[in-house]
Amino acid sequence: MLSETDVAALGVTLKLASVTTVVLLALGTPLAWWLARSNWRGKPLIEALVALPLVLPPTVIGFYLLLLLGAGGPVGGLMERWGVGPLVFTFGGLVVGSVVYSLPFVVQPLRDAFAAVGRLPMEAAATLRAGPWDRFWSVAVPLARPGFLTASVLGFAHTVGEFGVVLMIGGSIPGETRVASVAVYDHVEGLEYGAAHGLSGVLVGASFLMLVGVYFVNRRARVVAS
Repeated sequence: MLSETDVAALGVTLKLASVTTVVLLALGTPLAWWLARSNWRGKPLIEALVALPLVLPPTVIGFYLLLLLGAGGPVGGLMERWGVGPLVFTFGGLVVGSVVYSLPFVVQPLRDAFAAVGRLPMEAAATLRAGPWDRFWSVAVPLARPGFLTASVLGFAHTVGEFGVVLMIGGSIPGETRVASVAVYDHVEGLEYGAAHGLSGVLVGASFLMLVGVYFVNRRARVVAS
């Protein structure tokens, strides 16, 4: 049985994952389209920058975000001068950190999906006088639909499982920045293994079901395509 604070932590986690996924799709879609289509010689630098969170320790990302978004940092100081206040230890700060940390989990599936579309469908649409915007929305996006599903689920699930980044920039404020992974850590620190088991079980089950759904839909899409 989950406690009231654990239910609140799950609520913050779901809210964070939902907001982060929407922001990631909005930012990642044009970036992935450009990566799939561009022949710019410096593109590997951008690809490496996008993939950097895959190899960096989460605490390193969290540390630099803490410096960047804190009151003494360039972004945090600017926001403080605007009267908004720094983003550290706020839900907004969690969103920024989650977007940075989960970016490759959204961009890479979308890039691969756009690359798989190829140039022939786009060229065929162009011969029918479809403009670039129309070709993107009427041809590329429908053909890349499985990639959007994979990117959405991976971005959402990865955000749910975050720990180091959110702990560094958000702390553990109940109802505000205390997410489920941090709640599990707090339970283990307090030797509350029963509560840790209960909350961990919910996270394991939800993550497993999301991944099963992605593999099932992608398998079905491959069967239909063949």
